[in-house]
Amino acid sequence: MARIRAMLKTTAVRLSLLYLLLFVVSATALLFYISAQSERAIRGQTERAIEREVRAINSTYRRSGVNGLVRQIERRSRQPGSNLYIIASPNGEIFAGNVAEIQPGIFDQNGDINEPFKYKRFGDFDAEYTALAHVMELPNGFKLLVGRDLAEPDRFNNLIERALMSALAIMGLGALAIWFFVGRSALKRIDRMSAASEKIMGGDLSQRLPVMGSGDEFDRMSTSLNTMLGRIEQLNEGLRQVSDNIAHDLKTPLTRLRNRAESTLASKATAKDYRAALEDMISESDQLIRIFSALLMISRVEAGSAAAKLSDLDLSAVALDAAELYEPVAEDADVKLITDIDKDIKINGNRELIGQTLTNLIDNAIKYSSGDVKSRDDANIWVRLKSEDDKIVLSVSDNGPGIPKDKYDEVTKRFVRLDKSRNKPGTGLGLSLVDAVIRMHGGELELSTTDDQKEDLPGLTVSLKFPAKA
Repeated sequence: MARIRAMLKTTAVRLSLLYLLLFVVSATALLFYISAQSERAIRGQTERAIEREVRAINSTYRRSGVNGLVRQIERRSRQPGSNLYIIASPNGEIFAGNVAEIQPGIFDQNGDINEPFKYKRFGDFDAEYTALAHVMELPNGFKLLVGRDLAEPDRFNNLIERALMSALAIMGLGALAIWFFVGRSALKRIDRMSAASEKIMGGDLSQRLPVMGSGDEFDRMSTSLNTMLGRIEQLNEGLRQVSDNIAHDLKTPLTRLRNRAESTLASKATAKDYRAALEDMISESDQLIRIFSALLMISRVEAGSAAAKLSDLDLSAVALDAAELYEPVAEDADVKLITDIDKDIKINGNRELIGQTLTNLIDNAIKYSSGDVKSRDDANIWVRLKSEDDKIVLSVSDNGPGIPKDKYDEVTKRFVRLDKSRNKPGTGLGLSLVDAVIRMHGGELELSTTDDQKEDLPGLTVSLKFPAKA
């Protein structure tokens, strides 16, 4: 009983029960309708058969008179069948025919008798039968009754009613069984989902709601929730990694700040020494500010607060401005900056974010192209902007050492740096910001090698693929 009460609390079972009740009501109404229609059709068939007999007997009476009519009635009465024939005297005494006794008052009527009446047959006085008939009065005052027994139509009606009742019972039992099994199946699925939910609420975010593969509403809901759980798990893992990396990246500059201040205070420093110490502390503070600024920018972009500022943007102009801005920087680093930018390419975007993203990529390309390999005279950077099918591709390429292909997914995470010692300048947030910005614009970030033929200097190409403006 507890199981049944639990089933009745589920929406699916309640809907199934409602459909079952509607089905039973509809089927019952259909049963009565079909039964009534069949009875009406059989009654009409019987009445038409009586009319045909009446016309035939009238024809005989007009041709042969009363004597011929009596002979015809006697002959038809001896034939097997369900027809009734009676010639009765004016006072209702049966003169000829195949009926032994008839319900009183029948011969008091003329014309069609639409209500069934009772009669008895010869040789079977213990049983009563029902019939319909037509009564007419002859010129000599005698009564002529032509009728038809209703036993066969009644049996046919009863047969139809029993068949319909049996079909209704079978369908009702089948519907009840289907309702029960559907409800139990739905309850089992809900129990499995509840069990998985309890584990998830207990902290196991690796759990997923069961998907049966049927494509029903339970599967669609489970798929959506599993996607959400996967995203939550990914964010939690990212938060854990970010927390670890923040602790490491902030600990180092904060420790240097404290040590620098402590050593300066402990020594017999001059005003010049104090000034140098303050400048170092300002430099370390600026690095901390850059880290927090980058984190705030990424959070703002991922939260979508900058999405409302999207507008028509000349991406060609943004790319040219960024390349022009960094051309002197590239020359100072002995790096050749090459541009291949198509004109008048426009998108729906945020100029500030895309500009910052592009300058970050160019700055990184200059840093890694010139700083990792000594005595280079062929360090190059390419800034390209092309329209490809339904995509706008903005890319920055270099011919430096690049990034191992198995690290492509990892480097877009926050605070991930290939320099595990953290000795090189940087925050490990550059590509995280790039990835957040391109996703906010509905595009995708793609990393690839610039030249696979050069194993020592394969380079890195960062491609930003924006959706083409409609």
